[in-house]
Amino acid sequence: MAPDFRAALVAAADAVDTALERVLPKPGGAHARVHEAMRYAVFAGGKRLRPFLVLQSASLFAVEPEQAVRAAAAIEALHTYSLVHDDLPCMDDDDLRRGRPTTHRAFDEATAVLAGDALLTVAFEILADDATHDQAAVRCRLVRELATAAGSNGMVGGQMIDMLAPDKTFGADDVMNLQRLKTGALFEFCCVAGAILGQAGAEHEARLRDYARDIGLTFQITDDLLDVLGSAEKTGKAVGKDQDQGKATLVSLWGVDAARGKAETLARRAAQTLAPYGPAAAALQALPAFLLDRDS
Repeated sequence: MAPDFRAALVAAADAVDTALERVLPKPGGAHARVHEAMRYAVFAGGKRLRPFLVLQSASLFAVEPEQAVRAAAAIEALHTYSLVHDDLPCMDDDDLRRGRPTTHRAFDEATAVLAGDALLTVAFEILADDATHDQAAVRCRLVRELATAAGSNGMVGGQMIDMLAPDKTFGADDVMNLQRLKTGALFEFCCVAGAILGQAGAEHEARLRDYARDIGLTFQITDDLLDVLGSAEKTGKAVGKDQDQGKATLVSLWGVDAARGKAETLARRAAQTLAPYGPAAAALQALPAFLLDRDS
């Protein structure tokens, strides 16, 4: 992977962490414990792929860096909420996330639920603030797009299908629909957010949605491959859970080689989709190959 891509990924992570440090509440008052849990979950590490997508898509349209990084911080807060809730005993019942105890293990279940709730709501607080954009219509678009991506017809709907998956006979189309909602919807928001902030128009939004759909499925297939082939030491979370729970994935349906081949096809198409932007999209075009090669 090209050093300039890795540098861009690290720079995005550093920028969003600085922004999150600024916008998240500092522990204080009788309710300080929920602030501590929020920060524990957010600052647990991670590659910050979603903020990277926001920042890179925004750079295509000359968006002010402060506006872009606020949108990036919002999506990372919301993404972290989803991880905290997914790890709960009533959901995936995981003990490890990003190489350390999950939030409900480090604190307790009730605190984890509240911390997730607070991270979800702070995401919209960030987007609605006029520091994110001086035009209310742009802020409203961002709020609406994120609400749609995260809600019952997006990420939450995908999680519902995922919970039902062991109890049904799922085919490849069912699995791809699940993944489009559970994982892909937030990727779409991240890519379109830059075009919304830059008021770039429908053609650019549509192109970035196409790119996001392909990398979202690429990401999920590689995640499923890691669940089969990876280790907890490298991934930072439990592996082998899909098979243990009888969940259908493209890997279980097609086998390792065919699933990897599908991911490679999607990755190539994603990179080609952004060709009209030329060198400005180089980092975004390098991301699909990074997803194919990742081991965590």
